[in-house]
Amino acid sequence: MGVKVFAPASVGNCIVGFDTLGLALERPGDEIIVKKSNHKGLRITQITGAKGRLPYEIEKNTAGKAALSVLKHLGAEDMGIDMEIHKKMPFGSGLGSSAASAVAGAFAVNCLLKQPIEKRKLLPFAMDGEELASGSRHADNVAPSLIGGIVFSRNEHSVHRIMAPKELIATVVYPHIQILTKDARNILSENVPLKKMVEQSSNLASFIIACYNSDFDLLGRCMEDVVIEPQRAKLIPHFTKVKEAALAQGALGCSISGAGPSIFALSANTFIAENVATAMQKVFADNKIKSELFMSPVNQEGAVRY
Repeated sequence: MGVKVFAPASVGNCIVGFDTLGLALERPGDEIIVKKSNHKGLRITQITGAKGRLPYEIEKNTAGKAALSVLKHLGAEDMGIDMEIHKKMPFGSGLGSSAASAVAGAFAVNCLLKQPIEKRKLLPFAMDGEELASGSRHADNVAPSLIGGIVFSRNEHSVHRIMAPKELIATVVYPHIQILTKDARNILSENVPLKKMVEQSSNLASFIIACYNSDFDLLGRCMEDVVIEPQRAKLIPHFTKVKEAALAQGALGCSISGAGPSIFALSANTFIAENVATAMQKVFADNKIKSELFMSPVNQEGAVRY
């Protein structure tokens, strides 16, 4: 008897929380199926939706690495387990694809072994897998994909869910262009002017307060990235026009999802969010760039077992 799990995509950085703030989406995401087998150790037997881009070697695969970390922690690395990975989301989209795989891998084997590890405590193991792809241990995608909600991560051992207004809707538009996370990080300056640091810190604190109080007016005033977005915006064609279109339709805020190229907006209700989505996609369409739309409330569950 096998176990099937789903881990959702996520929006990292969340405008004002570079490497610290993220939120989970309802869709897209990744599915993983694990089954006990008679052979020794964990092996990946099938990968779909990846177009041959993912390795079958456990130590080189984000889901495999995360799952193996759980098994080693439990002293069960020799247990025979077959893993199927079904990618249900695009690569390099800025939606935490590698994080979703890592979370699903760790969560799946833990479920198969009847959940000896509390869900939240799977975070370090999932981050072992995510580190393969990102090269660093930041939890702004992994944590919301695992536990759901809007999550502030001080580090992997200090993760806190933020109360999300029920009406809040995320609109994510993924233009069919490629931006490598490594390139998006390499262009960032290591020095931040004091004035910008203070402004960014104030916006982050205001975002958290606004979420707890369901204060949409404050949300609309604080969701402005004055540090990272100005440096990365040039990587995404027509970013400024897309952002302006979203804000003109009533979005509370709009910025780059993760390292891009996806652009996301937050809105106070579904009606506004739908108008925002149409306006954002129109900018890309007018410039002959195909795009995909993902729209959902904040996913409060994170990784789930089917």
